[in-house]
Amino acid sequence: MKTIHPNRLIAGIAALAVGALWPVAFAQTETKAPTREEVKQETRAANKAGKLMPAGEATPVEKAASSTKTRAERKAETMQARKEGKLVPGGEATYKSSMSQRDATKGSTKTRAERKAETAQAAKEKKLIPAGEVADPAKK
Repeated sequence: MKTIHPNRLIAGIAALAVGALWPVAFAQTETKAPTREEVKQETRAANKAGKLMPAGEATPVEKAASSTKTRAERKAETMQARKEGKLVPGGEATYKSSMSQRDATKGSTKTRAERKAETAQAAKEKKLIPAGEVADPAKK
């Protein structure tokens, strides 16, 4: 007499259940698709409301927060920070970005020609970091 293996019995019941419930799980609802005119109306309404994404953009553009300061006040603050030397250079800053070039190389024992030669060699070997990128300390 053949013995029934519980694993095979459970697998068989699961296969029957999946086969029976598959059409029900993926059945479409009976709502009808919108007509072309309805879609056009919805698009016009979204356009008037400013809710359409610009062409080619992957994510919706967030509207900038309104400022409590006037443009003249912002410009005056920027000019003051510029005079005090508090502006950070554009791009992603590194730890030496807030220093002047003279201050950054102050303790160097190398001459300018030696630094230029090293830089030229690194460029030749394609080891320079692209502009705007930050060095990855883990790669050293």
